[in-house]
Amino acid sequence: MTSLEKKFMNLSSENTPGQEVRQSNDQFIALMRGKKIVGHPVDFSHGDVDAFLPAPGAREAWEQGYEQGSQQAYTEYRGDAFIRNGLAARLERFTGAPIAADSELIITPGTQGALFLALGSVVEQGTKVAIVEPDYFANRKLVKFFGGEIFPIPLIYEENGVEKGPNLDLLEKAFEAGVEVLVFSTPNNPTGLVYSKAAIENIANLAASKDVTVIVDQLYSRLLYSGEVYSHLRACKTQPKDLVTIMGPSKTESLSGFRLGTAFGTPKLIDRMEKLQAIVSLRAAGYNQAALGTWFQEPTGWMENRINQHEAIRDDLLSIFRCAGLETSTPQAGSYLFPKLPTLALSTDTFVWMLRHQAGVTVTPGAEFGPHSGGSIRLNFSQDHITAVAAANRIVEMVQRYTACK
Repeated sequence: MTSLEKKFMNLSSENTPGQEVRQSNDQFIALMRGKKIVGHPVDFSHGDVDAFLPAPGAREAWEQGYEQGSQQAYTEYRGDAFIRNGLAARLERFTGAPIAADSELIITPGTQGALFLALGSVVEQGTKVAIVEPDYFANRKLVKFFGGEIFPIPLIYEENGVEKGPNLDLLEKAFEAGVEVLVFSTPNNPTGLVYSKAAIENIANLAASKDVTVIVDQLYSRLLYSGEVYSHLRACKTQPKDLVTIMGPSKTESLSGFRLGTAFGTPKLIDRMEKLQAIVSLRAAGYNQAALGTWFQEPTGWMENRINQHEAIRDDLLSIFRCAGLETSTPQAGSYLFPKLPTLALSTDTFVWMLRHQAGVTVTPGAEFGPHSGGSIRLNFSQDHITAVAAANRIVEMVQRYTACK
């Protein structure tokens, strides 16, 4: 196998959200226990924008962008200047640190696009990169694709009384071993853990002292549950020399279909990202950029209501899984649950297949988020409340059917 073939093999997407392989039933019929469980199909691999509609005004804003014609269709590669000016002011208020719209902000085709551009601007063959595990599935794949060397940093997220967060001692050792880049998400995908203020400040101090570039994904930083507090790394007193923050309206605001993201930070890195974007996609879709005018400007009470709805679903699903003995940490933010499965009579990947075909429930295998998380599954519970609860009960029934002692 050539090195190029290996690079693309590492980008395997069979189990990533929305890309599950629809295999033939024949090879699993002999393993099936019991009959199919009837219920409304639920795809927990991504949020349901029919259950949670896009933020108000998004469609109208898009139509206005469309009416602008070529002026809006062919923006600067880093995004329309007028839109960036408004975004910079709103993101500055939210994160607590200044943003220069002309030099420190880029609009991208989704936050996935921003992540690709950010890592592509700092990782080359042999670059040492610290990656938190478990964390967003694309982090590891992209670092490998660009030729980087991975230094895994375990994330402590279980409900065991131990202080949660990344293992800072191992992170410091990784920095001392020559790590040049750190990439992580907070709130964490897939666990919903929010890094504490102390953890964020320690990361900022360590990165600054060792001249480490930091890429932080804050996609769910608006969807905080009762009593939770968020700390923005870019607002810390001590700053890494090079820092990129990634955010977008695709999840909390249900604008996934618009494929919009933003990245803001060190001008040198934003310039590199723009140059890379210019040859990958030219720009974020011009008409769609107009929908960013609704971001952080939703009607009064809209965000609070959305958070309350998600918190109610979270709590019901936590109750179902915990009553069944499935160890599940409490997400502090976002819309993900990451329950651990008991020892099963089949592999996690096969169980996920059975769950989809026998119970009409799609989940993402935990191994997508880290090699040591193979015994977990991830659910995006941004779904219709009633159908999500019913699907969670079907998951429990399937677990009970396929436990190893059966």
